[in-house]
Amino acid sequence: MPRRPHPVPADPWGGLPPHQCAGVDEVGRGCLFGPVFAAAVVLPAEALAPLAAAGLTDSKKLSPRQRARLVPQIRAHALAWGLGQASAAEIDRFGIRPATERAMRRALARLPAPPALLLVDGVLPLRGWEGPQLTLPQGDSRCAAIAAASVIAKEERDALLRRLALRFPGYGLERHAGYGTAQHRLALEHHGTTPLHRLSFLGGRGTIAGNRPPAAAPPVSGSPAESH
Repeated sequence: MPRRPHPVPADPWGGLPPHQCAGVDEVGRGCLFGPVFAAAVVLPAEALAPLAAAGLTDSKKLSPRQRARLVPQIRAHALAWGLGQASAAEIDRFGIRPATERAMRRALARLPAPPALLLVDGVLPLRGWEGPQLTLPQGDSRCAAIAAASVIAKEERDALLRRLALRFPGYGLERHAGYGTAQHRLALEHHGTTPLHRLSFLGGRGTIAGNRPPAAAPPVSGSPAESH
């Protein structure tokens, strides 16, 4: 039998004032390289109209220039926001969903207080979260707090990937942000993997086409992890 569509809640705030809710979203789940990022954002009701007027929506629907303009506005309007990440090693060890959930819980832990209601993009609940939560299909297009989280997570992860592109030249990380583009896969065939590639996404192989991986790099420094 065909699967029934997941019910879409009419109220993206679950009947609560927006300032009692936190939206959480992730970026980088499908990448071959680097950590998965998550952000959590708490917005007051009075922030919704100006952020909507500024064009806030799902980060995937925005250009890099639009996202860059939105980030300072989100930070200025937000009551609180936090970032979390899970490394490529954690992704390989635990799997992408558990690692993503770790990143989300870390972002939420950086808020000054747990929200009365957690708003999660998609249909899968955040396992390990003990408070009330509401899953929202297309939440990053329907809920401003989730959209704001998606924008912040995307901008912070892209900024990290641009820095890592200097450490690992030749892979084009500054262009594809670690996703499995043709350019990225060709670079893997020529150069092998780096210590920050997700081997579980590459069939568990430490090398591609028999090439030796580069020497191990020091841990990523300057990774964003902050609460405001």
